[in-house]
Amino acid sequence: MPDKASSVVSYAAGASLAAAALIYVFGPTFTIDHDTTSSRKKTIVGLRNQANDCFINSVLQALAGLGELRVYLIRETHRRRIEDPAVYANLVQPLDGTQLAQWKLQGLQDGLVTHGLKEMLDALNERPISKKAISPFPFVKVLEIAFKQRISRQQQDAQEFLQIVAERLKDEYHAGQRARLHARKLGMMAMVEPTTKDGNDSDRSEDAADGTNEVDASVSGSEIPINIDLAEVQRAVREIQAPLELEEGFPLEGKYESHIQCQTCGYTTKPREETFCTLTLAVPQVSSTTLNACFDGIFKTEYIDDFKCEMCRLVQTKTNLEQEMAKSTSESFRALAQENIDKLQVAIDVDPEQPPEDVELGDIRYAPKRKIAKTTRMSTFPRILAIHLSRSIYGVGQITQKNSAKVSFPERLPLGSVIEQRKYKLLGMVTHRGGHNSGHYEAFRRQNMPSPYANVNTFQRSEIYSKTPTPISTPQISARRADSPSISTPDLLSPSSATTSSTPSIESSGAPPRSVPGDLPSPLVSGKDRDGETNSLRSVAASTKSALSKLAPPRSSLNGSSSPGALAVAKPQPRPKKRRPADKWWRVSDEKVREAKTSEVLGMQKEVYLLFYELEAEE
Repeated sequence: MPDKASSVVSYAAGASLAAAALIYVFGPTFTIDHDTTSSRKKTIVGLRNQANDCFINSVLQALAGLGELRVYLIRETHRRRIEDPAVYANLVQPLDGTQLAQWKLQGLQDGLVTHGLKEMLDALNERPISKKAISPFPFVKVLEIAFKQRISRQQQDAQEFLQIVAERLKDEYHAGQRARLHARKLGMMAMVEPTTKDGNDSDRSEDAADGTNEVDASVSGSEIPINIDLAEVQRAVREIQAPLELEEGFPLEGKYESHIQCQTCGYTTKPREETFCTLTLAVPQVSSTTLNACFDGIFKTEYIDDFKCEMCRLVQTKTNLEQEMAKSTSESFRALAQENIDKLQVAIDVDPEQPPEDVELGDIRYAPKRKIAKTTRMSTFPRILAIHLSRSIYGVGQITQKNSAKVSFPERLPLGSVIEQRKYKLLGMVTHRGGHNSGHYEAFRRQNMPSPYANVNTFQRSEIYSKTPTPISTPQISARRADSPSISTPDLLSPSSATTSSTPSIESSGAPPRSVPGDLPSPLVSGKDRDGETNSLRSVAASTKSALSKLAPPRSSLNGSSSPGALAVAKPQPRPKKRRPADKWWRVSDEKVREAKTSEVLGMQKEVYLLFYELEAEE
């Protein structure tokens, strides 16, 4: 019969191999993709330039490096895949009154471009060992089907292509959102309508006293009595009628609002909000500038002269009427003037931007001219900030030139006021070399380092290999009751349960311990009964410790003490160093891919054209 201690050691070794297998199963790509000691050359997938496609290739490569965008695409395609197809088959027009053609609205609700872009970015994010390039034509074909137009390939602008893709993705998101909201409304209406199916109003009113009605609801074609809480139905209906559901939204969509303040009367107009997917900043005609200076062109307070203030115009008209009424001796004129003065006063007090229609305000050319201050601020910060640096210089006769000014831009970009500030991190860039009407686009992508494992809770999913409490977000997987000593394997390298309060011990379970004859007494629970299986596991653990202690070197050699009675004190293990963010980028020129550093990216000041920043998580 084999020695018990050696068998336990074998079991422990088997448990260690099982844990190693978990590492391989849950995180095989990490070792392949990020082993810097490997001699194999690692790269990313390039894009073939078949017909002046660099403006397409550069944008797709930059988008492929945006993690927030990839998460959004996965979520939206998965949502449309698992939900009832009838949700998106019922066409719902936009809420602003715009009437879209049936084929276009159906394509928006189906998410044609969303699905096509996900497939393209998945292909670009493959990590091949050797050089590989694919064609962008499958995604171009999706765009041509979605718009029913052919995309010209003759020296197009990368910003225009990005704008087309981003606006289409935004429209598809809102179309799907409207369809989901409409489907939920229909579902609630179908739930509420049976309450008025029969004509016994008196019975319903009596039952409504306690807030509950028993009605006949049709479920799968059969009539089944269901108790419906009317208060809950009404609450659900109010929630369904909300204008927007609580979703994270399209990551490139942001909003900014602007208002005007008159420097004479002090009136401030109501904020006018606009939505954007790409933010266009004009590059000043100087030798060198900064990205912050370009932002000042939009978000810095601008003073404008000779502006026609609505408030000042109403006040001037009211003053003129009052002067004319004081001079007039006609009672009818005085009565009409007083009526108009009252209407003007109401507009001044309520909304100067909505003057009374039946009051003559005079020619707009003679309205008072005022100096105003125009202020613009970002009201909704997008999770992905796409910036377009406009380098066009328009001359006489519509002749345009390229502005080659140097624009320095930071790796981390703070935006907003001191109270409401957001921080962004640079993840991608598109550059342009050449003149205004010709040239070549290139893309830069940051080499993002993913987590070491596919799931950070890999070793917290089973109580066989860890007794650490499982997070709430991870479903509990109950361990099997088994006689295998691998259950007690974590005790081999952990201190006694008496000194470890954060790790649940066997004694801490709610079941009362019982005693089994022949078992060794435990100093922690002496005099009390213990469970037989628990005791056997502890004896196995003790035997395992004894067996491992014979194989391990003496403690004196570990702690540096030569005294036989010296107490062995374990040396504190140094904390693992945090992995620094990768300073490596991919520089992609169609099929050519090579590595670059952040310093090289930030040095592309004359060529920078598109910048992609991602919102950093707040600490």
